[in-house]
Amino acid sequence: MPFTVLGLDPRIIQAVQEAGYTEPTPIQAAAIPAILTGQDVIGIAQTGTGKTAAFTLPLLTRMAAATAAPNAKRRTRALVLAPTRELAVQIEENVRAYAKHLPLTMATVFGGVGERPQINALRAGTDLIIACPGRLMDLLGQGHGDFNGIETLILDEADRMLDMGFLPSIRRIIRGLPKQRQTLLFSATLSKEIETLTTEFQHSPKIVQIGRRSNPAETVAQWVYEVPVHLKPVLLTHLLEDPAMNSVLVFTRTKHGADRIARRLESQNISCGTLHSNRSQNQRLKALKDFRSGDVRVLVATDIAARGIDVDGISHVVNYDFPPHAEDYVHRIGRTGRAQAIGDAISFVSSEDTGALRDLERFIGRGILRKKAENFDLSAPAPPRLPGPPPGRGQNQQRPPQRRAQGQAPARGNSRNAPPGNDPSVYPRHQDPRRQQQRRDPRPNP
Repeated sequence: MPFTVLGLDPRIIQAVQEAGYTEPTPIQAAAIPAILTGQDVIGIAQTGTGKTAAFTLPLLTRMAAATAAPNAKRRTRALVLAPTRELAVQIEENVRAYAKHLPLTMATVFGGVGERPQINALRAGTDLIIACPGRLMDLLGQGHGDFNGIETLILDEADRMLDMGFLPSIRRIIRGLPKQRQTLLFSATLSKEIETLTTEFQHSPKIVQIGRRSNPAETVAQWVYEVPVHLKPVLLTHLLEDPAMNSVLVFTRTKHGADRIARRLESQNISCGTLHSNRSQNQRLKALKDFRSGDVRVLVATDIAARGIDVDGISHVVNYDFPPHAEDYVHRIGRTGRAQAIGDAISFVSSEDTGALRDLERFIGRGILRKKAENFDLSAPAPPRLPGPPPGRGQNQQRPPQRRAQGQAPARGNSRNAPPGNDPSVYPRHQDPRRQQQRRDPRPNP
C-alpha cells in the first residue's frame, strides 16, 4: 500500500518520499485513516515501528487544511506531550522533515534551556507545540500561552505520561484545553490500568494495536548473564572486547552509576558518553550526537534515554542494572532492532534481580535465554574501585579548623572549647548550665 492512498496532503507525501519512505508501516496504515476522520485513537505497537509518523502525518494534514481555510486565525492548534527532552527533540525533527513544504510553525517547550524563546512561541500562537509537562506547567502558570484553540492533543509514550509521576500535571494541562478536541495516545506498552485512565481524556477511542502490546521487537535477540554485582564492571569490559559490539547503549539505574561506569570504560580507552538528568541539555545533545556519529562507542544512560533515543545502527543494548519494571525493559531494548533491523539485548542479572526477571518473563509471555560468558571467571574478586570525584557539599570531608578573634564566642553548637560561665549564647541549648540547673531544681528563678 503506498502513502498516496491514505488521504494525506500531497505536500506531506512529497516530503515523505524525499525522506526515502515508500510504504507505510502497519501501525501507520491502520492509524492514519482513523486520525484523519477526527476520531480519538489509542495506538500500540513495538518500538521502532513508525509510531511518530503514524500520528504526525495525519496531524499535519488536518492542520494544513485548517490553516488554509478562509479567515483562519493564527493560534495554537495542536499540542504534543512527551515525557523526556530527547523524545520531544526527536518528534520535532520528524515533524519538521514532514512539514517542510507546509506554512506551519512549531516549537518545543522543555527544561534545561532558556525560557524566553519558548515564552515567545507560546505568546505568538505557534501552530504546533511539542512539550514536556514540567516546563509547560511552569510557563502556563506564569500566564504564557492560550490553548483555547487546541484541536488535537497527543500523548506520546502514553504509559509513562499517565503513570503516577506525570498524571497530576497531565490532568491540570488538560483542564485548560477545549473539551471538544481530538486526543491521541501512542505507546509501545499500555497496561490495562493505564488504559482505564484514558477514559478521562478520550471519547470512544479506536484502539489500533499491532502485535501483542507487551512484546519487544521480534528482531532483537535477548539473553541474560547471571553475574555477581561486584563482577558487573569486569563482565562489561570483557564483553566489549568483541568488535561486533560497535555501538552499545548501556542502561543503569542511577545517574552516579552511569558516571562511574563511564569513568571505568574511559580508563580502559573505550570511548564513552553519558546521558542522564544531571547533564545539561547541551551535554545531552552532544552525547547523542557523538553516539549517533560513532565518535563514541558506548553511551551509558539512565531510563531517561529509553523514551527518546532514535539512533540507527545500535548493535547492542546492555541492561547493566536490570530494570524493576517490565515496561521499561521493553522500551530499553527497543533502542536496537529498530525498523526491522537486527539487534542484541543483554541483561546482567544478580541474585536480587531474580524476582524482576520472573515478572518480565510472565509479562512478555516467554523465557529469556541464560548464557555464560566465555573465558570469564565468575569467582574472581571485585575489581579495584576507581577514584571518585572530590567530595562536595553534603559529603564527608575534613574541614579546616576555624580561627576566631580573641574574646569572640565560638559558633553556636560548638561546645568543645566553650569558655566557662553561664552565658547561654556560647552553649548549645541542651548544654546550657542554667537549663541543666533548672532540670535539677524545678523551682522558678526569683
